[in-house]
Amino acid sequence: MSKSAGTSLAPDVRPLEVWAWAMYDFANSGYTTVVITAIFNAYFVSVVARNETWATFAWTAALAVSYLLIMLTAPLIGAWADAHAAKKRLLLITTIGCVTFTAALALVGSGDLWLAVILIVASNYFYGSGENLCAAFLPELARGEALGRVSGWGWSLGYTGGLLTLGVCLAYVTWAQVGGAPASQFVPVTMLITATLFALASAPTFLILRERALPQPGRHDLIAESFGRVLATWRDARRHRDLARFLLCIVFYQAGIQAVIALAAIYAEQAMGFTTRDTLVLILLVNVAAAAGAFAFGHVQDRIGHVPTLAITLIGWIITIVLAWAAREPGLFWVAANLVGLCLGSSQSAGRALIGYLSPRAKRAECYGLWGLAVKLSAILGPVTYGFASWISRGDHRFAILTTAVYFVLGLALLAGVDAERGHRAALAAGEDA
Repeated sequence: MSKSAGTSLAPDVRPLEVWAWAMYDFANSGYTTVVITAIFNAYFVSVVARNETWATFAWTAALAVSYLLIMLTAPLIGAWADAHAAKKRLLLITTIGCVTFTAALALVGSGDLWLAVILIVASNYFYGSGENLCAAFLPELARGEALGRVSGWGWSLGYTGGLLTLGVCLAYVTWAQVGGAPASQFVPVTMLITATLFALASAPTFLILRERALPQPGRHDLIAESFGRVLATWRDARRHRDLARFLLCIVFYQAGIQAVIALAAIYAEQAMGFTTRDTLVLILLVNVAAAAGAFAFGHVQDRIGHVPTLAITLIGWIITIVLAWAAREPGLFWVAANLVGLCLGSSQSAGRALIGYLSPRAKRAECYGLWGLAVKLSAILGPVTYGFASWISRGDHRFAILTTAVYFVLGLALLAGVDAERGHRAALAAGEDA
């Protein structure tokens, strides 16, 4: 990072500060990797819901509730953070919430359906809200032409954090299974491991990262001002039509991504017959590929442009879904899984950077709140579509995974109409008029 820091970072930003910001990606990735993607989702279906035919749909419905709550509050939180220069304070609150409720998942056992649902909704709500706030720091840290590169650093370090947490959990699960322990004993411990590592790894963010925004004048009526600012952003949609179109694009392509994230372990176990240990190794390798993809494509994005880079990754996603659907033997499925990693890291990083590129300076936290709203809407559409497809097909996970390809095709079609440079000029003009 140090070699390119001088040309990539804003004038008053130290490389250490960017590292501290990226450490939040490192910290919170353990939650989504272990709880949402690798361990607790499969545990929810097989142990908590006892493999009922509605179990996968119940899991996706619980996630949908949490994402709906984030959708309702993300614009308010983002606008309030802008008005009060409170991104860092709010980030601390969301971190404490996610860590606390993740640790509480250790209390969930067989048949504890409603306890599991409540804790998943709460922990995922705080995770998603914190993710939006962390992303809003990006345009303050990076120069406009280096948003992709710096975003890639964060995503890359984030997947490394997911790898660390997953690796520790894998070591513990392997040890526990050798001793004959069932999932009802070792899964709760992995929740405590995840919560602890999240708390420890996020400490540099709060100790080093600066809040550069200044409070904006006004009465600061929380509800009226926050939603008023959000409504004003939507009224500016014609002026920022590329930002608006890209937000819609995000809803569709992220629906496919969120389905893969939420159902990966369930698909591996139900469709491919993987054991818990097999699934953990699979997700471990996916995270390695994701870290490499985020880092490499961050540089590619700054060279060839935001839109072409994202288009490449969406085409990769379509190929990946078809391979996963076609796989009947582990070999082809492992190939698809590694492609998932490359596409996951690159598409997530590229999308976050492009939002920063298209956002007016005075409304960056608010625009990232809208980004979070779009992602969370997609996190309702994608997993629920998969869960419903699995339910009506009586557990045909291959059919369910194939339905997610439609979202990537729609996202690619919408992306074709986004002009990043035109959108960036509009954002700069809005800043001059402010």
